[in-house]
Amino acid sequence: MASRLLAAALPAAPAAPDGATAVPAGGAAAGGPALLLIAHGSRDPRHAATVNALVRRVGALRPGTEVATAYLDHCTPRIPQVVSRLGDTPAVAVPLLLNRAFHAKKDIPAALRAAGGGLPVADVLGPSPLLLAALERRLAETGLNVASPAVRARTGLVLAAAGSSDPAADAATHALAADWQRSRGWAAVEVAYASAGGPRVPDAVAALRAAGAGPVAVAPFLLAPGLLPDRITTAAEEAGADHIATVLGAAPEIARLVLARYDSATRTARSAHPAAAARTA
Repeated sequence: MASRLLAAALPAAPAAPDGATAVPAGGAAAGGPALLLIAHGSRDPRHAATVNALVRRVGALRPGTEVATAYLDHCTPRIPQVVSRLGDTPAVAVPLLLNRAFHAKKDIPAALRAAGGGLPVADVLGPSPLLLAALERRLAETGLNVASPAVRARTGLVLAAAGSSDPAADAATHALAADWQRSRGWAAVEVAYASAGGPRVPDAVAALRAAGAGPVAVAPFLLAPGLLPDRITTAAEEAGADHIATVLGAAPEIARLVLARYDSATRTARSAHPAAAARTA
């Protein structure tokens, strides 16, 4: 019964990209609690299509795990709908968020409480080396030779994020940029924002040019297409960036990261409630 309910919670999804095998959201002989992926949602239909593709990729990597999607806003199904369908089925919520800002700290916990779902909630996706790998995958797709140390040593990157009024989220983005430069040997990595405070993408591109970097590449630090990614792309084009990557989307590294967060939260929940874990194993 749980498999049918979770499958009903998922909108129709396109075939998984990059060669992944598309599988049904629900798998026979589930190997653990259901995975409830919570996305923000957008009026832009590309957002839900990207989330669907990611769900299909996660399902392909873990066919024995039930996967469902819920949205905070704009898209359906919403969190109360999916929590209701889950009923007493054990589940772990995984926020499809890059930083621990307002949505992770307030919106998702409040929505789950209001829905009556006392689900364990996994950490947000960042920070993680898998995010850096996904960013470089997207840069490689633009023709930038990310595998070459010589190319990296002369290339300046703009890590273009949505922006947040949360100082901790801003600090986390800057820490990721510093780690990316240090661990991979890029000439420089500047942070820019599509909203909230500056700097903006043209400012970051100009700063890299002034520092002697060349080429300059812009990497959107966003998960799905929409207004802010489009704003970043337009600004990067107008600023004359040499390479402009697409959003992270359903990159294989993102699917692996979702499962890593799910596995960690599942282990924590089982440790905290061993008797309940034994009953649902």
